[in-house]
Amino acid sequence: MTATIPNLPSLYEPFSTEAKWQKFWEDNQVYKADPNHQGEPYCIVIPPPNVTGSLHMGHAFESALIDTLVRYHRMKGRNTLWLPGTDHASIAVQTILEKQLKAEGKTRDDLGREKFLERAWQWKAESGGTIVNQLRRLGVSVDWTRERFTLDEGLSKAVLEAFIRLYDEELIYRGNYLVNWCPASGSAVSDLEVEPKEVNGNLWHFRYPLSDGSGFVEVATTRPETMLGDTAVAVNPNDERYKHLIGKTLTLPIMNREIPIIGDELVDPAFGTGCVKVTPAHDPNDFEMGKRHDLPFINIMNKDGTLNENAGEFQGQDRFVARKNVISRLEADGVLVKIEDYKHTVPYSDRGKVPVEPLLSTQWFVKIRPLADKTLEFLDNQNSPDFVPQRWTKVYRDWLVNLRDWCISRQLWWGHQIPAWYAISETGGQITDSTPYFVARTETEAWEKAKSQFGENVQLEQDPDVLDTWFSSGLWPFSTLGWPEQTPDLATYYPNATLVTGFDIIFFWVARMTMMAGHFTGQMPFKTVYIHGLVRDENNKKMSKSANNGIDPLLLIAKYGTDALRYTLIKEVAGAGQDIRLEYDRKKDESTSVEASRNFANKLWNAARFVMMNLDGQTPAQLGKPEPTELSDKWIISRYHQVVKQTTNYIDNYGLGEAAKGLYEFIWGDFCDWYIELVKSRLQKDADPGSLKVAQQILAYILEGILKLLHPLMPHITEEIWQTLTQQPAENPQILALQPYPDADEKLIDPTLEEQFELLINTIRTIRNLRAEADIKPGVKITANLQSESEKERFILNAGQSYIQDLAKVETLTITNKALIDEPKKPSILNKSAFKGLKAIGLIIVGLVFFRVGIIVGNAILRLPLFGTFFETVGLGYAGWFVVRNILNAEGRQKLFTSSSVPVDSQNISQPEATQTHESDNSIAGVVGTVQVVIPLKGVVDVEALRAKLEKSISKAEAEAASLSYRLSNPKFVDKAPADVVQGVRDALAEAEKQAEILRDRLQALP
Repeated sequence: MTATIPNLPSLYEPFSTEAKWQKFWEDNQVYKADPNHQGEPYCIVIPPPNVTGSLHMGHAFESALIDTLVRYHRMKGRNTLWLPGTDHASIAVQTILEKQLKAEGKTRDDLGREKFLERAWQWKAESGGTIVNQLRRLGVSVDWTRERFTLDEGLSKAVLEAFIRLYDEELIYRGNYLVNWCPASGSAVSDLEVEPKEVNGNLWHFRYPLSDGSGFVEVATTRPETMLGDTAVAVNPNDERYKHLIGKTLTLPIMNREIPIIGDELVDPAFGTGCVKVTPAHDPNDFEMGKRHDLPFINIMNKDGTLNENAGEFQGQDRFVARKNVISRLEADGVLVKIEDYKHTVPYSDRGKVPVEPLLSTQWFVKIRPLADKTLEFLDNQNSPDFVPQRWTKVYRDWLVNLRDWCISRQLWWGHQIPAWYAISETGGQITDSTPYFVARTETEAWEKAKSQFGENVQLEQDPDVLDTWFSSGLWPFSTLGWPEQTPDLATYYPNATLVTGFDIIFFWVARMTMMAGHFTGQMPFKTVYIHGLVRDENNKKMSKSANNGIDPLLLIAKYGTDALRYTLIKEVAGAGQDIRLEYDRKKDESTSVEASRNFANKLWNAARFVMMNLDGQTPAQLGKPEPTELSDKWIISRYHQVVKQTTNYIDNYGLGEAAKGLYEFIWGDFCDWYIELVKSRLQKDADPGSLKVAQQILAYILEGILKLLHPLMPHITEEIWQTLTQQPAENPQILALQPYPDADEKLIDPTLEEQFELLINTIRTIRNLRAEADIKPGVKITANLQSESEKERFILNAGQSYIQDLAKVETLTITNKALIDEPKKPSILNKSAFKGLKAIGLIIVGLVFFRVGIIVGNAILRLPLFGTFFETVGLGYAGWFVVRNILNAEGRQKLFTSSSVPVDSQNISQPEATQTHESDNSIAGVVGTVQVVIPLKGVVDVEALRAKLEKSISKAEAEAASLSYRLSNPKFVDKAPADVVQGVRDALAEAEKQAEILRDRLQALP
């Protein structure tokens, strides 16, 4: 009975394959975690994307990195959980909804809070799942049964518990402090949500007259409208120019209000004039000075960015309109001194994209120092968490040291409403800064507290503000696992193993998670923080909406497939934490980087088809583990286990890019390009059955191993091939993702063999290159002669002789230790005469040395009685005879130096057994290390025809280069043509010049 041979389609079709497996994995809950499962727990919680978001390249990059780690550790036998979810994104969602209402001619107040929130949940149900569905297209191996949302019931319970505990511990308080106010969103934002931007602005100088009429002081400011709220002018107490003025008063222009001159060391005498205006209600530094000097706090601004009643005649004007009008008034009053251009940093709201206003406001705050100090203890005493790369540890630590109290209230409706109820009956039915309040888990609990203090008739109203989104996100690593309940998930998967995130949210999110976790769980929330870089565009610029240079990952997925995009993003990582660059043609919406990865997928697919067609319908399990017999078998087995070891080491140490590159080189190079080609002759029908069986075993063994190694990076194609290779049943098949990851067998790794086999590969590659240079037709068999003086090299060349002949199409192969080709006759300054002259000089030097030794010995002898006179007479006579015969006579000189030289006549060299090639004009030669490769061309190539062909091609390339060079020498073209066109001509010129150089080298190499 003939076995059924499983096969793959002739072409790999990624789109249907990827969709099929994504559906299968999710429908069958393949990645559902079980806290009772065997194995060391390994948990990663997804950095929750905003529910308003859509997949961008940063999401794709981060998800590919996480999924690679999760799949790898799952296959290593760990009890793995990747928990997905999204963030409710208070400001972003509210902005979307208010734009919709504005288009309808309404405001949120028209709807009321309850109806507004109903609309928000409806929007979330209809549109909020966009990014989740897009993440599914990446094939991420998350446990979708555990998907969380920061406003779901469980997380809301955790947020409430955290707030109550912090409040009871007096770590949350309500106070009137200066906050960063975003007029665009109508809410306070934290320090970490403020983005400093350098702008070209102005520095305005004003004169403030002394109240006693004795003169004035000059101040400088970048925000002149805030002078309406000035309550002092400050100077440095050590500034000799102004020490005598401290304690006097000034008359504030426009407002005609008397304000004091104070001394404060915060003032920089070198800034401006050394005198600074003090506006405690509108500047963080002035706020601190105001508290130190007990100054009045005058707020001149409404929360929408307009000026209020304290701004006098400018009331109701937008802050930037008021700025112009205040300047005009100061100029009219004659107190504007000058206006300077001034580059400075302005804080912008990260959400509202407008300059923030430091605004005095009553808000809720977290006392940050107790939380930060505890987190610093974990870092300093236990190096927890461990940052990869390590350099981010200092950045993280510096932020913990410098953090200020955290403003956690936001003037929004979408979010976790603050669990505080105000006794408005005590303050005229309004919530004021002095209204008594009660923090409670429920409204019923708040009523009980209020009634016990103010009686049955008390009226309560809940705080309308919501908590900062980062408050709930800070609880994410443990709230998603069931905290504050002691759930099996929390007991098993907490602390998380790894956090994978970008460096840009270390301060937004990572520090808040570690502070919250340290306080509520007594542990850091994760063991390792793997910080990745950014995906930069084709010009190496950061992708951003403002620059409009983003690259849509879904477009690239549709063109090349998910696996190709994932693999590209990981392969491009040069080291942990490094940015990557993605090649992209915006005109064609094509990426050469991702296309190369798609080609890699096709290469693997075709190799797998070849292997399966030659296994006679048998699976790797049926064929059994191979026992390598031939050199190539032992080599590929050694290389495979070396790659297993290397890949495991890389991933364990977060070298994901290096792991991807190593697999690429092994799969494409060693396995596909070399081993499969080497083994083809053993798969023929007339091949030796024993050799055939071993070849099949090794092909199946290596292919299955490759699929397992590559699966974490390219899950879809590897799953598809593995299912066919192992002939899994249609119903209840085993899944590659759940198979054990390969282990390296050190006993099968032979570095010496790999090094020796590299010599064979390079020899074959050199012969192929020489064939190409000589334009030898692919089907023509040639003669090749190899020479090496190394016995070790000759041994390996002889052992691999059949491989060289098969893959390089060599009919006659000679391997010898003798010179195969005469030295080329090249001009040299060391010509024959010069060489003989140098030898003569050398001999003279040697002779002088011996002569000197002779003198020393002779002198010793001459001191003996009777010997001296005799030897002096004989020595003098012989010296005279030697000079006349061998130095003054030309024939004597020639005989002297000839007899003293090392013979170089080729007849004195023993001849090899094989025929040598003595005439370089009949051969083409190359070198592999110390192996000389010579291919005789006689009868194989028409050298003169090839020479003519190369000369013609050189002329064409040089003409093209000359034409392009002429265009670039024309100033009109270079100055007026578009930059990309000019660059295109430069690139074409470089290519033409390189092509001409290559052709000239080939021509010169011809005999």
